[in-house]
Formats: sequence, structure tokens, C-alpha cells
Amino acid sequence: MGTRLLERELKRGSAELLILALLDERPRHGYEIGRLIDSRSAGAITFHVASLYPTLYRLEDKGLIEGRWVERAGQRRRRYYRVTRQGRRTLASQRTVWQTFFVGLDRVARFRHA
Repeated sequence: MGTRLLERELKRGSAELLILALLDERPRHGYEIGRLIDSRSAGAITFHVASLYPTLYRLEDKGLIEGRWVERAGQRRRRYYRVTRQGRRTLASQRTVWQTFFVGLDRVARFRHA
């Protein structure tokens, strides 16, 4: 598997976890979610904002997040998302799966930690 393909698959597989984790902190709009993923990962993980919206819609359809339109004076209207109770349960489960995966990966690949 090529490096680009691996990166793309890892991003696709982690998108739900990243979005749910950020929304677990507080409600956010799509642009803010994309910007935070980029900044908190120090640029290691980036999403074009347009590519996040299908995941947001899918999470909303699954009942894991809820969106609502907010209008503020002098700004265009934005859709803010918040995590639901079911979304929090899913987030906890996904965190466990990823943690187990990372520990196993580290045991095999023997990464050197800074």
C-alpha cells in the first residue's frame, strides 16, 4: 500500500472519532472542526472542510450528533453541531478501539517515543 493511500485510509477511519471528540468539548461548526483538527495535530491531519460535511451529515443521520442553524448579526448563518448521548457512547467505544490498536501497533513496530 502506498504512503498516500495509507494516509487517506487512516484519515477516513479516524474522521468520526476526531469529530465526536471535538464536539464532546462543546458545539462547533464544520469550519471550526476542520481548523481544530489541523491545529491540534500540528498539521499532521488535515481535512478540506468540504470533505468533513458528508461525515457530519452521516453522523447526524445516525443520531450521534445534532445540528442547528445559528444566525448572528454581521455573520452568515452557520450550522452548529453537538454530540448526543448515543454519540458519547460511540466516542467512548471508538476511543477504546483506537487505544487498543495503537498499543498493539506500538508493540509490533516498536516506535521510539519522544
